[in-house]
Formats: sequence, C-alpha cells, structure tokens
Amino acid sequence: MTDTEQTLRTPTPGDSAERPAAPAGPASGPVAEEPDPRMPRLAAMPAFVAYMGQGWGTPDRTAQVVPGAAKAAAEHRARLAAELPGRTIAVASGRASVRSNDTFYDFRPDSDFYWLTGCPVENAVLVMDTRAAKDPRSVLYLPRPAQPGDPGFFADAQYGELWVGAAPGPRDWARALGHGLEVRPLEDLDPALAEGNRDAQVARTLAELRMIKDDWEIAQLRTAVDCTVEGFAAVVREFPTAVAGGGERWLQGTFDRYARTYGNGPGYASIVGSGRHAATLHWVRCDGPVGEEEAVLLDMGVETHSYYTADVTRTFPATGRFSPAQRQVHDLVERAHRAGLAAVRPGRDFADFHTAAMDVIAHGLHDWGLLPVSVDEALSPEGQHHRRWLVCGVGHHLGLDVHDCARSSYEAYQGAPLAPGMVLTVEPGLYFHSHDLAVPPELRGIGVRIEDDVLVTPEGADVLSDALPLDATGLENWMR
Repeated sequence: MTDTEQTLRTPTPGDSAERPAAPAGPASGPVAEEPDPRMPRLAAMPAFVAYMGQGWGTPDRTAQVVPGAAKAAAEHRARLAAELPGRTIAVASGRASVRSNDTFYDFRPDSDFYWLTGCPVENAVLVMDTRAAKDPRSVLYLPRPAQPGDPGFFADAQYGELWVGAAPGPRDWARALGHGLEVRPLEDLDPALAEGNRDAQVARTLAELRMIKDDWEIAQLRTAVDCTVEGFAAVVREFPTAVAGGGERWLQGTFDRYARTYGNGPGYASIVGSGRHAATLHWVRCDGPVGEEEAVLLDMGVETHSYYTADVTRTFPATGRFSPAQRQVHDLVERAHRAGLAAVRPGRDFADFHTAAMDVIAHGLHDWGLLPVSVDEALSPEGQHHRRWLVCGVGHHLGLDVHDCARSSYEAYQGAPLAPGMVLTVEPGLYFHSHDLAVPPELRGIGVRIEDDVLVTPEGADVLSDALPLDATGLENWMR
C-alpha cells in the first residue's frame, strides 16, 4: 500500500456508560420516559430479571490467544520497561467507532496495546509500573462480561453474553495470558488512568521498539505474506468473471473473503484498479469494470489473527497478456524495483532504496522523452520532475500496521541505518492518468506498481513475497 502522511490518534477505553447499552430486544430506538406498557423494558421487571438468571449452564469461556503471542508480549513489556524506567504507563486497547446510531465498526485493538499484551479485548487498559527497576509490574484491566444473573446478560448489547456470545472474564484471561501479567476488572482501575496516559515520548518509544521484529513477529509476517500470495491466486482465477461483468468489486470481494477465511481480514482497504483506475494511488472504491485489454493493479494484504499484515502489489493483464505499452511501463517499474531491492541491506540508509529506484525511473522517463529537464536536474532536490508520475513514497515499515512505526522520530525512521529485524516494503510504480496531456496517448490510463515485503537480515535481505514473479513474462506464465 502506498505510503502517505498518517493522521494518528491515541485510542482510549470506554465503559458501558460511554457506549449506551441497547434495550433488550431485536432493535434499538428512542427510549421513552413513559414507555408503552405493551412494550415494557425487560431489565426493569424484577420477575423477568429473576427468571433470566436461572437455568443456565456454563458455556466455554476459554480466552483465545494466538500461540506465542503472550510470551512475545511479555518480552515486549520488558523491552519497554528497560527503555522507560521509573514511569507509570497506561496503554488502552481502544473501542470501535460508531458506524451509525447504535451500530459499530468491527473492533481491532490498538497495535501498541496488542504488542504489549497479546490480548484483543475492547475497552481494556494496560498499566505498567516501571519504577521498581528489578520488578516492574504490569496489570491488565478488562471489562467484565455480563453473565447469567446480571441484568446486563440480556440488556447490555456490548457486554451481555446473550448478545455477544460466551465471553471470557478477567480470570479466564489471566489463565490464558500468564507470563507475570496480572489481570483485574476494569472497575478497579484508577480513574486517572482510565483513558490511558501515553505521552509523545511513550508513543515514540513504542514505535521505535516495534521497528525491530523478533522471531515470533517475523513468523507472523511470513504467514501473512504466504496467505496473501494464495489470495492473489484466488483473485486471478476470478479474472474471467470480472471481465464478464463482475468488475473490480468482484475481485476485491474475492480477496477480502479469502482474507477473512484464512486470517483476521484484509490488513487495509484492498486496492483493485483496472485500466485508468490503476493510476489512482488509493483506488479503494473498486467500483469500475474490468476491460479485456486493461492492466489490473492489485494492492492487497492478509492480516493474520495476530494482526500482523502483509502488503503486496502486482499488476496483471486482464486476459493474460500485456500490451506493448503496458509491458513497456511494467519493464521500467521492474528495473526500478530490482534496484530498490538491491539497496535494502543492513547498514544502508533508509533513503537508499528510494533513491536507487528513483534513479532508474528518472533515466527511463528521460529515455522516453517525457522529462522537460535533464536527468540530473530532475533528480536534484529542486527538480523532481519525474515525481509527476510517482508522487508517493517508495516504501515503508511493515508490521502490526500496514504503515508501521509511524509515530517514530524522523531520526529513527529515516535517519538511522537499516538493521536486521526490520521489515520494509519496496514499491515503485508509474501512474499515467488518462487525462495527463504530458504523456503520449498510448501511455495514458496505465498504472503499474510492484510491491514486495522485505526482511532485513544480518547478511542482506529476504524478500518474503518472492513467490510472486516480478517480470511481465513471469506474471503471464504465473497467471496460466
């Protein structure tokens, strides 16, 4: 996915008072001061409350934790405590945003919170006390589910088990998470910490710690990439249906269904751009047709159940064969991509793979007669004329977030040398809009991006997504 400026916020927890519980019943609506007696509020009826508290067995409330996540989280907490001693740090899991009235978007825990806990519970807060250097204390505060005997069991649409299914409580999570993490009910939390108190230093420190992935994280990313490659294959098999009328949305739906079947879901809004739409960097509307003669840009990633995501892009000919103009563009992007990959090595500057790819792009565009200045002028800080067709960045960190570690300082993100354990994307492209009169007609409406996920190793780099070919002929053969 192309990198861009990120608007970041610190999520905060809530409780049942912050997200009003829905009245018991199939739908919510205005609550009258004097309700119609024919539609009584069930939670206000003592006989009904007593009846609903009886005759229930014990469902399976085992807390589901991704294997290895709790142990990795304990190690992450230790790293943070060593980096920020003498502090009280609160990190909240966040809560789902309102979609409409009393319906909400799917919840996904804050990435820093999950990195430190391995727990995906909404409205939870982790409090770390690092003042005792030899024995830092971590307490996870979780909301109690509403179980039989509690009126919220049937009246609370957020926590009532009759609404959301069997839900683990604090004791269940304590057993599942272990590794010295104390788990307590949310009501025990000091109100002063209830909203989380991550200041800029804590947020920056967490982002910079997360740049170096441990072995468990790298394994999660490998799984995400492998599933994504399989998802690409599932999408390509559906090209005939897309050309026959299903369009871009059929392909988007195919991948998103695959991602939800084999992972948590897509790691970001899947991009499917056919023809002229491929030149739009974040074409997430995916509401256009797929023409027989068009090239289709697919930028997609599976997010695992541990929330680590892949981010891979390839551009395919809709019916299996690139046109001469499409191949011309693809070949130049491929050369730029290979130059960028070659510059990902430990000790190299973050900017090296960007400048390596841009150098190839600028020379290629000059050879085509598209640059109004020399290559040297274009590549100078005062020029950048080649960026008319590549305004986005050429790569970014990858991990729990598709644009990972975005709260890092500039010095750590772009100023420090690449180091083993970093995972990056390399993604040059060329985007010729259909209304761009600065390019010849045969190039207008062609967009090509190639993106791979790359692990920096002690010896060099490991392209995690190399199961997908890079060259045009290889992609044509892979499609078959």
